[in-house]
Amino acid sequence: MSGKPRPYAVGLTGGIGCGKSTVAALFEGLGAGIVDTDAIAHELTGTGCAGTVRIEAEFGPAYIRPDGAVDRARLREHVFADDLALKRLEALLHPPIRDEVIRRLALLRAPYAVIVVPLLFETGAYHDLVDRTLVVDCTEAQQVERLETHRGLSPESIASIRAHQWTRAQRLAAADDVIDNSGDGHTLAQQVRRLHADYLTRAH
Repeated sequence: MSGKPRPYAVGLTGGIGCGKSTVAALFEGLGAGIVDTDAIAHELTGTGCAGTVRIEAEFGPAYIRPDGAVDRARLREHVFADDLALKRLEALLHPPIRDEVIRRLALLRAPYAVIVVPLLFETGAYHDLVDRTLVVDCTEAQQVERLETHRGLSPESIASIRAHQWTRAQRLAAADDVIDNSGDGHTLAQQVRRLHADYLTRAH
């Protein structure tokens, strides 16, 4: 990055349904700066956005909703069933998402940043931007239950998505830090506060 040095940054990841967004919100509440790659992806694939135009050109109008935004659910189902399609989508979206992450890091005024990247380990695209990795973990049974209950995903869709992510054991082995999100909210908040204090120390 040009200009001022990037802030100290933690790469936050975890399997689908493990609670990354919940943990990121807790860190934000304590004063950390949050850069969420999934939120950026949503912005890039909204009505009339550059990512939407590219996706329509690459995959066709069937993956665009009537309001002009990308039909993310339909596109997700397609690409997780077709490895080549997934690679095409990643080639379209990953570079502009990374560029936007870098731009937002440069603008942060927080003591440190938390970069939320669902496929942090799998893509390897953010290793140069993070100083430490944090995995949000829960049991595989909890993952499935949360995704079925809160997102309405079918068991088949969940299995397809998880097949493209590192296993739980791989993530835990690669992590610098782990937050256990298999318990209650109070326990989760305690873990976040402890790591927040640690990251404040490391950032200075």
